[in-house]
Amino acid sequence: MQEINILQTALRNAGYIADTDLATAIHLTQVLQRPLLLEGDAGVGKTAVAQAMAETLQHQLIRLQCYEGLDVNTALYEWNYQRQLMAVRLHEKDSASQSTIEAEIFSRDYLLPRPLLQAISTTQPALLLIDEIDRADDEFEAFLLELLADFQITIPEIGTIKAVHKPTVILTSNATRDLSDALRRRCLYHFVDYPGKHKELQILNTQLPDLDRQLASSIVDFVQKIRQEHLKKIPGVAETLDWATALMHLDTTDLDHSLPQVEATLSCLLKTRADRELATTEWLKKITRPETT
Repeated sequence: MQEINILQTALRNAGYIADTDLATAIHLTQVLQRPLLLEGDAGVGKTAVAQAMAETLQHQLIRLQCYEGLDVNTALYEWNYQRQLMAVRLHEKDSASQSTIEAEIFSRDYLLPRPLLQAISTTQPALLLIDEIDRADDEFEAFLLELLADFQITIPEIGTIKAVHKPTVILTSNATRDLSDALRRRCLYHFVDYPGKHKELQILNTQLPDLDRQLASSIVDFVQKIRQEHLKKIPGVAETLDWATALMHLDTTDLDHSLPQVEATLSCLLKTRADRELATTEWLKKITRPETT
């Protein structure tokens, strides 16, 4: 467990508060050389895990943001068509043969690597973050499985490029669709939930060391309470940090006696019209009222 404690300290120094389960999963990712799948609602800090890991491991962070319609070529590589066209025109003036021209313009000098090829071909240790894999389609997921199995890519004009250093791979999912069993089998898994009060307070104190401790506690109490309400979009950790920063900027010292500032800054927390309309003055008074024992 000493290695886990050391890792937790290193992640904390990188700005991320990791519980024992998550720190253990991160450690095993390195030991077993398996990808780590982080699943959870948007805003709970999944991407921040990868960023803190990259800093802790001193790895280059390479990020692939997934989206609907993402194709393999966009994620792998593209040819620099403008440079290729210029080279063709120059060689035509020299009366170079077609085979000579093709050999040059389809070389690595004219290749534009995208995140997956970057992660495979880098000579330095890298962390590949495949963000929101659930937004990509099944075909891309199937290709990704093949890549994660061999860590090599074949480019018809050049040949096969194998990884010099196997990248550490982190996948995140907001669970907007079911991922395949094959992908889940290949990965270690950790569910990232909204933090409890103690952990969220630690996050605030770490990220905003100048924030008054009493105000920080009140902010966390407020956010923890509204997450229990019937909101359309539950605020995540990033929203808590934004709200705390806004309140600091407005010199707020006490939520219970600063309802105008609270109401004016709710745009940091509530991101839909329905949720904003729910936040009446009476609702805010109920939420900010200290709990009686």
